[in-house]
Amino acid sequence: MKRTLGVCYYPEHWPEAQWADDAQRMADLGLTWVRIGEFAWKRMEPREGEYQWEWLDRAIDTLGAAGLKVVLGTPTATPPKWVCKKHPDMFARDAQGHVRGYGSRRHYCFSHQGFLEECRRIVRVMAERYGRNANIAAWQTDNEYGCHDTVLSYSDAAQTRFREWLRAQFPGQGNDGDIDALNAAWGNVFWSMDYDDFDEIGLPNLTVTEANPAHVHAFRRFASDEVVAFNQAQVEIIRTYSDAPIAHNYMGRVTEFDHFKVGADLDIASWDSYPLGFLEDRVGADAAHQRAYVQQGDPDFQAFHHDLYRAVGKGRWWIMEQQPGPVNWAPYNPSPLPGMVRLWTWEAFAHGAEAVCYFRWRQAPFAQEQMHAGLLRPDSVEAEAFGEAREVMVELADAPEVAPAQAPVAILFDYDADWAWSVQPHGAGLSYFGLVFDWYRACRKLGLSVDIVPPDTRDFAGYNLVLAPGMMHMPDDLKGALQASEVEVIIGPRTAARDDGFNIPVPLPPAWPGSDLTVSRVQSMRPDLPVPLVGGGFVTGYLEQVEGGGDVLLTTDAGAPVAVRCGPNVTYVAGWGDDAAHMRVIEAVAPDLAAERMPEGVRRRDTGTERFWFNYSNRTVQIEDRELPAAGVLRLAR
Repeated sequence: MKRTLGVCYYPEHWPEAQWADDAQRMADLGLTWVRIGEFAWKRMEPREGEYQWEWLDRAIDTLGAAGLKVVLGTPTATPPKWVCKKHPDMFARDAQGHVRGYGSRRHYCFSHQGFLEECRRIVRVMAERYGRNANIAAWQTDNEYGCHDTVLSYSDAAQTRFREWLRAQFPGQGNDGDIDALNAAWGNVFWSMDYDDFDEIGLPNLTVTEANPAHVHAFRRFASDEVVAFNQAQVEIIRTYSDAPIAHNYMGRVTEFDHFKVGADLDIASWDSYPLGFLEDRVGADAAHQRAYVQQGDPDFQAFHHDLYRAVGKGRWWIMEQQPGPVNWAPYNPSPLPGMVRLWTWEAFAHGAEAVCYFRWRQAPFAQEQMHAGLLRPDSVEAEAFGEAREVMVELADAPEVAPAQAPVAILFDYDADWAWSVQPHGAGLSYFGLVFDWYRACRKLGLSVDIVPPDTRDFAGYNLVLAPGMMHMPDDLKGALQASEVEVIIGPRTAARDDGFNIPVPLPPAWPGSDLTVSRVQSMRPDLPVPLVGGGFVTGYLEQVEGGGDVLLTTDAGAPVAVRCGPNVTYVAGWGDDAAHMRVIEAVAPDLAAERMPEGVRRRDTGTERFWFNYSNRTVQIEDRELPAAGVLRLAR
């Protein structure tokens, strides 16, 4: 697989006389891809049915003439004002019932059928015009589904669609659905919440106290399905007119919809990587960690998403937007440490990216993103990242073709479990994503490469270790597949703690085949009262009391079991540990992994042909008898 670079470009932002020069400079830099169009609906269709494609035709021709390949985005993330006036109820509503209206972007509700038809129409006209254009080498649907908390909508349109969705989930005679089955599944006898008809069911917001968790969880599943259907509608149209691959650009730590289900309809998964912005507002790191990595980003957050989207894309994935300098949207927006743009680029390639595209070509002098850096300054002078991109291009010329390799460790990631934790975290600040990410970081601190795999995976051949922490509902066939795999498996806490309808199952969890291990009580703990473990490490947020089971591998200082064998190859971890605890468990259950504790801030990644070392720290370190400077990358043949 060839590794390539690209950039995001907005020809509608710049004088047309400048386009050819921009295109030539992109080509001279060695770029392959240019993404355009995803925010330009008003310029494409200034008034309903009145299309103006000539400017876009010329932009595509200009880029193509320079030898560049175009990724054409559908513009549905920014419906123009005339669409909103035509459909004044198309806006989402937040949980407080407030309209999330016009004035920025992503101002629509996925459930509004009138807006969906407008999207189908503009995508169809675009695909008809450009589907066979030789310069269009790929497509992107919409932009960053879920960004700005835009999946969950409490609008009238969402309520209507939710009731229809529930009828399908609980089928009865005809099209009416079985309301008694829903009442039983949700436990609506509690607090006298039984419904007589599906039309009585509202959305789970604006209740006096907490809504029924089964109701909330069902709404989360419904909202995800709405995103899947919205994306599918665009993909079906594009495929009618074009053979070019189709991607969507996901965002970091957006878990409100099932990316695996969206990705099933696409050819490529891509995501938008903003390491410094994410460190401030998404990683969940403490102040000391943020200070240590303020100009580098978290050492594991980008890698986690690289591995996640490699799975979502079934092996094909890109960075559609790579941070090139300070951004504009985080609480604080520092400049990257010199060399970090190069490091982020190579790290993506080490995890299997086909392309890394920088956002954006030139910093905009106007509007909401005028403080967001690009490869060029607003005056077209090269910014710092331009030189680092040029350095990567020179290095790519001598780099071998990528040879993918299965990692020794697999982590199951389940969006449905993330929603279940969101509905019932049981403690402030606890989340499924956070738990899985902590285990992922422990693996990386041990120098291990990781594959993230979808929850429907049943074949674990070739792995040495599989982790499935916190999967709130674990189907019996998955338990059976893990048990039969003979691979070392780590589960818990909260694994199999709920059935598919959000009820506590009996026998009590984890109900592992052939084991009497039982979680008898659960507690969440204050973050300032960690529980120490014998031999080092702490339980830091969630601790379960367990009975039965086999060999105990880890205990608290008070003697309570924390890591317990519940099968010949399965270890249950009855608490949320810190890095030291998680690493101790991994080393104990899989001593043959050839794990090696990394220096602070250093990470390692293996491909089929290369071993990469990345120095996220701000100091020089010794690696393989070599000095690796701050923001340094070391590539060695395997």
